[in-house]
Amino acid sequence: MIKKPNSNVARVRKHARVRKKVVGTTERPRLNVFRSLNHIYAQVIDDSTGKTLASASTLDKEIKGKVAFGGNKDAAKEVGKLVATKAVNSGIKKVVFDRGGYIYHGRVKELAEAAREAGLEF
Repeated sequence: MIKKPNSNVARVRKHARVRKKVVGTTERPRLNVFRSLNHIYAQVIDDSTGKTLASASTLDKEIKGKVAFGGNKDAAKEVGKLVATKAVNSGIKKVVFDRGGYIYHGRVKELAEAAREAGLEF
């Protein structure tokens, strides 16, 4: 019997393929998105030094009080706003968007649009 890989294995394979081309630099770091069933996480990463410059998730104190559940579009919007304001406050305006192998739809799209509205360019 042929065993079909689960969706996370396929996502990791897609993400590895995309990461060959999408690289964050000091001038233009990478905005990475990871989503689980219950939460969503975003990081602004400088790949040349390997450091995280700004991060936000639904587990942060600022967001936890605003949303009832971390795995929906409203929570993703709040994470996008928060990561963008943290990045802009640290002097980052332009980023490269790394959707992490997920399709640009739903929570990933809401996070990206909220980050754009809060001042990030990508």
